[in-house]
Amino acid sequence: MLKLFLVEDEAVIREGLKNTIPWEQYGYRFVGEAADGEMALPLIRQVRPDVLITDIKMPFMDGLSLARMVNAELPRTKILIMSGYDDFEYARTAIELGVEQYLLKPVTKQTMKKVLVELREKIEQAAQADDYQAIYQEEMHEYEQFSRRRFFEKALGGGLSVAETYEEASRASLEIAASAYNLLFFYLQEKKQLSSEKREEASRRQDMALHFFLRRSGYILFGWNVNCYGVLIKGSLAELPDLMGKAVTHIEKSCEGTEELLDWCVAMGRPVERISMLPECYQVVNRCLACRFIAPGRRILSEEFLADQLNVQEEQEIGEVDPAQMDPKVIRDFLAGGNMGEIHDFVESYLQNIREALESRMFRDYVILNIRFAVSAYRESLGVSAEEFEARISGGQQDLNRKAEDVASYFTDMLEAAFYFRNRESDYQRGRLLRKALEYIDSNYDRESLSLNGVSEEVGVSANYFSAVFSQGMECTFVEYVTGKRMEKARKLLKGTDLSSGEIAVQVGYKDPHYFSFVFKKNQGMSPREYRAGARG
Repeated sequence: MLKLFLVEDEAVIREGLKNTIPWEQYGYRFVGEAADGEMALPLIRQVRPDVLITDIKMPFMDGLSLARMVNAELPRTKILIMSGYDDFEYARTAIELGVEQYLLKPVTKQTMKKVLVELREKIEQAAQADDYQAIYQEEMHEYEQFSRRRFFEKALGGGLSVAETYEEASRASLEIAASAYNLLFFYLQEKKQLSSEKREEASRRQDMALHFFLRRSGYILFGWNVNCYGVLIKGSLAELPDLMGKAVTHIEKSCEGTEELLDWCVAMGRPVERISMLPECYQVVNRCLACRFIAPGRRILSEEFLADQLNVQEEQEIGEVDPAQMDPKVIRDFLAGGNMGEIHDFVESYLQNIREALESRMFRDYVILNIRFAVSAYRESLGVSAEEFEARISGGQQDLNRKAEDVASYFTDMLEAAFYFRNRESDYQRGRLLRKALEYIDSNYDRESLSLNGVSEEVGVSANYFSAVFSQGMECTFVEYVTGKRMEKARKLLKGTDLSSGEIAVQVGYKDPHYFSFVFKKNQGMSPREYRAGARG
C-alpha cells in the first residue's frame, strides 16, 4: 500500500477526511497528520510518504512552501493541494512545483476517491516502468560488456583513427577522454577439479577483483578473453602511478591465499599521453603477459621485471643457463594457454637469456629438439599427423643444422603451426557447441525460463565460457539473439493473427504482457498495437 500524509489546519476538516475516507480500500495507508507545514515537515522526513495532501493556507508555513521543500527533498512524493481559493496565481505556482492536483474545497468523498485511485494507478505504472527498465538494463549488461570488448579489440589493435576511437567509444557509452593512459591486464583462471564450495569461493574472489574497477571513474574494465580482463587506466600523468598501484594492490588482496583455487597474474603497461598511442601501450602489456609462462611463479609482470630477469649478459656460458627455463613444461603451458598474438613475445622471452649459449652447436641442437619434442607431443594430443603438421611449417622438419639466428624463426613456425591446428580443433568444437546451443534455443526461446545459465548447463560448459564463445561466434550476445528470435515471432503473430498482445507475449516467452510491450517498443521503436496497425494499414 502507498503511504499518505495529511496536513490541514482546520481540525474539523482534518478529522473528517481522516475518518471518513476508506484509505485502505483505495490502496493507501494513513501514516500521519499535522496542523501546519512547520509541524508536518519533520514528520514527513521521517515517514517519507508516497502522497502528501496539504491545505494551501495555513499558519507558520503554508502549503506551497511545504510543497516546495518536500519536492526538493523527496521528489518521488506526489502532492495534492486543497484550497478554498479559486485563485489562478495559486494554481499557477502549484503547477510550477509539480503538484499533481489542485482541489477546491469542499472536496467531496467521490472526488477524493477518483483522485486517489487515478494517482495510485499513475504511481504503480511509474514503478512498474522503473522495474521494467531495471530488468531490461540487467539483460543488456551482457551486450555492454560485448561492445566494450569489441571497441578495445579495435582500439588496441591500431585499427581506429583518433576520431574513430572517440566515435566508437561514444557508441559504447565509454568516457575515455583524459590527458594520459595506461593499461593493466590480469589473468584469472579457476583451477580444475575444484569442489563446489571451493569453486564458489574462487568465483567470489574473482568478483571481488572485478567490482573494484566498476565503482571508480579512473578505470574502465573490459573482458579480453575467457580468463583475461583488461583495465584502461586514465587520468593525468601524475595520477597514473597511484591509480596503477591501487589497482595492483587490490588484485593482490583479492587473490591472496587462493593458491589452491586460482591461477592469476597481473601485467602492467607503460604510460602514454595520447589515445593514439594505446596500441604501443598494449604491445608492452601483451609482452609482459606473455612472460607468465616463462616465470610461472611471478604474479606481477612489468617492464622493470623483464629488464631485471631477461637482460642479456655480454658473455654467457652454457653452465649459467637456468635448467628450469628449459623445462618442456614451459612450452606445453604456452601451447595450452597462450594465443597467436603472444607467440612473438613468448619466443623472444624464452630465448632472451640463452642467445649467447645458442652459439654452441650441441646446446643449439638440444634447444631445437626440446622445442620439437614438446610441440610434437602437443600435435599428437590434437590427433594431427606428422605429415599434415610438416606441411604447415616453412622448410619442413629440418630441425638440426640450423644457425643460432634461425632458432627464433623455427620456434615461431612450430608454435604457429601448433596454434593453427589447435584453433582448427577449437573452432570445430565451438561450432559443435554453438550448433547444439542454437538448436536448444530455437526450440525453447518461447519459454520464459530460458537463460544463459540454463543453456550453458544444457551444452555442458560454464556460463562464462559459453557467453564468450556465443558472442564471438554469433557476433551478438545471448540476450540479443534470444530477444531477436522473440521479436521476429511476435511481429509475425501481430501481422497474421488476431491474438491479443498478452496472448502473443506468452507465446514468445514473456509471462508479463506489460514487459513484453516494453521490450517490443525498445526494439521496434513502437508499441505492439502501433506495429499491428501499421502492418495492416
